[in-house]
Amino acid sequence: MFVLTVDQVDSSHTRDAVADALATLAERHFALPVERTAGDEFQVLLDDAAATLATILDLTRTGRWSVGCGVGTVRTPLPASIREAAGPAFVAARAAVDRAKKRPSRFAIESTEAMDAAARLEALIDLLLATRSRRSPEGWQLFDLLESGLTQAAAAARLGISPQAASLRAQAADLRVESAVTAALVTLLAQLDAEATA
Repeated sequence: MFVLTVDQVDSSHTRDAVADALATLAERHFALPVERTAGDEFQVLLDDAAATLATILDLTRTGRWSVGCGVGTVRTPLPASIREAAGPAFVAARAAVDRAKKRPSRFAIESTEAMDAAARLEALIDLLLATRSRRSPEGWQLFDLLESGLTQAAAAARLGISPQAASLRAQAADLRVESAVTAALVTLLAQLDAEATA
């Protein structure tokens, strides 16, 4: 399973953003409800690699959060509250978020059962996060429209630009590259989970 321990960056000098994050994440399906676990920190428990990567990418987009991902086993049966959950994945997530706070990407991934595979995957996710960090506001506009289900032509019409301009914007934003890389990373995350819980 996947555990995300998420800590707000510079919370002593900024407004508490945990409540807003929990409200946004509450719309998604997780293995347990998302909860604030301490101060400016919350945890997410997931059993799906695609949902895990999507949540990581959403949280790291703003630079507001340090995100630690732990991959491994979780004690079952699951309790009603994530605060009562335990297991190696939770231990790994704690170590990961502590490292994430000191990393440029504000992300780290750990697995007590598959350390080498986790380190390799972290390097690949870092590359994607670095690419996303250089995306222009216009690139994000197009990305969000495509993510909502619009075709590139429909997104261009919505933005009031030509299809050719949308194509150039997509190229500059590396949207096709991200799509291909994301699919590959989901597969690798699933493989890491299988290795860590074998």
